[in-house]
Amino acid sequence: MLSYVNASDFRVSGRLLDWASPRWFRVWMVVASRLGDGWLWLLALAGLAARGDGDGHRLLAAAAVTAGLANIVLVLLKGRVRRPRPCDLAKPRHFDVAPLLCIPSDRYSFPSGHSLNAFALAIVLALAFPLLAVPVFLVAASVAASRVVLGLHYLSDVLAGSALGAFIGGSVFFTLVG
Repeated sequence: MLSYVNASDFRVSGRLLDWASPRWFRVWMVVASRLGDGWLWLLALAGLAARGDGDGHRLLAAAAVTAGLANIVLVLLKGRVRRPRPCDLAKPRHFDVAPLLCIPSDRYSFPSGHSLNAFALAIVLALAFPLLAVPVFLVAASVAASRVVLGLHYLSDVLAGSALGAFIGGSVFFTLVG
């Protein structure tokens, strides 16, 4: 099973790294990847803190616990799995990440920390503010997709990170906020 997933990951990554995508798409992917660096989620958390009421404080606590748990899981898994990144194994011909200022923050690929954090906090925000669910998930999905398209992660890294993040975010939300 793992060899099938690995072979599929190499095939998908190879195709994406060789794809000569349009400039607007490359720019969108770089912007989406940068949105997942954490500052956007900090801005959302500041908005929760600014509410100043009991609900805002509970949501802020849920988001903080979610982010903390997500990053603990991330560090433990990356340290255990130690999967090299696709961009370290094969350099893309049409979409080199270095000139686009997308330098990996660590050496390992599994799971995608950007995807994990994006979906963990997106779940908390979407459950707290259902009217914002669609745009929040579009941002999270763009962050996750950008990591694969830029050659920083394999598809399975992003899927695992997104699923773990959604599970952590939902669990913490329903535990602390209800």
